[in-house]
Amino acid sequence: MTPELQARIVADSRDRVAWVRARSRGITATDVATLTSERAIARAADAKLMGSGFSGNAYTNHGRLREPEIARWVAATHGIQPSSALFHAEVEKRHLATPDGVVVDAQGRIILAEIKTTNKEWRSIPRSYLRQVWWQQHVLGAERTLVAWEQHDGFVPVGDEPRCAWVDRDETEIARLVSLATALIDELYVRTQRTRTLTAAPVTTREPYRALALSD
Repeated sequence: MTPELQARIVADSRDRVAWVRARSRGITATDVATLTSERAIARAADAKLMGSGFSGNAYTNHGRLREPEIARWVAATHGIQPSSALFHAEVEKRHLATPDGVVVDAQGRIILAEIKTTNKEWRSIPRSYLRQVWWQQHVLGAERTLVAWEQHDGFVPVGDEPRCAWVDRDETEIARLVSLATALIDELYVRTQRTRTLTAAPVTTREPYRALALSD
């Protein structure tokens, strides 16, 4: 990893408290996965400010267990090293992403990996995951992402090894996501300013897991 990329690391998911706190202060790939259009901004703002209430289930637990194994396969077959770092974008530091793998190739290009588990047979990569991939490419300045996924049946992996496909950088899709993310930041700013105005006593502390820090 280059010194420039190292300098843009905000937190590490191995320190979950610090990682969650840092993510709450920006727009992540998880946030933009839901941004299908401008109509989705209000719902995304609700989730950012109040939380989704989702803390995981058997499927997410399975994914967390399998991800290190799949990451080792990605490293062995494609040379993309596992990563748990949360990065901010070069210009807009509120744009954040935690790719599952990062490598800088011999030509100096940043290549990413994204790992998924699923109980369904994919004909193509789901659109919500593509939005996550494009956002990660935007944040890190990456050219390509290897999406690796492992299908399971009753939490038993199907097949001898994961499947994978390359997703190239798409400037049109990235520009669209950046525009929607900007609108989401604006919506969060308006809501938090309104909350401050309605509060009789001055706010002396901030709740670290809320998105108040998105305000300029």
